[in-house]
Amino acid sequence: MALYVYAITAEDHPLDLDEQSGVGSEPAPVRVVASGPLCAVVSDISEKIRAKRRDLLIHQEVQERLMRGGPVLPLQFGYTAADEPTIEKVLLKGADGYLANLERLGGCAEYHVRASQDEEELLRQILSETPEARELNERIRAGDPDPQLPLTLGQLVAAQVQERQEALASGLVEALVPFAREHTVRQASGADFLNFSLLVPDDRREEFRAAESSLAGQIGDGIEIRLSGPLPPYSFVE
Repeated sequence: MALYVYAITAEDHPLDLDEQSGVGSEPAPVRVVASGPLCAVVSDISEKIRAKRRDLLIHQEVQERLMRGGPVLPLQFGYTAADEPTIEKVLLKGADGYLANLERLGGCAEYHVRASQDEEELLRQILSETPEARELNERIRAGDPDPQLPLTLGQLVAAQVQERQEALASGLVEALVPFAREHTVRQASGADFLNFSLLVPDDRREEFRAAESSLAGQIGDGIEIRLSGPLPPYSFVE
């Protein structure tokens, strides 16, 4: 029978999984496949697993329970294996790398930081603080017929938005990275101008959260910082 794989742990992990059911329309108990110094946490499945809300929550719940007992290498949602021998071979072949990763991630959790900015507030700031933009805007509002004015203003505003948000993002990263063992910055999307993840040691968790809270209170009008965590260290598994 096929197996859904949640995570990899060391063989001495406490594996507190009592009464934990797995993903799928007919949930099977979560169990362990051991191979040498490693274990894979799995459950039996008889269907193709899709990203339904219940299954996403179960996937996360299993990994969070494992995190409470020690380091874990979380797999992304949807990873399956054909059978136990397949998993055993993978664990044996990659044992050195998996063990090194477990040691590196021990005593840490992942946190996501995202930041966005209210577009109207940002535009007001640019028009108020940038003389050239303010002048162009006033000419347009006064009825100046020059057809190039809107394009010139739009280009100027776009450049200002990029410059200001890059500076904000850089400042936030610089302020929070000292609390992390590792970090990774991703391409922001949608309304966000910042999207990055940090691997924060447990003994610095409170300092980190206090620093993030302080930044959120100081950063200014129209800017929202969103913090998620502690999470399994998806972004730092090599």
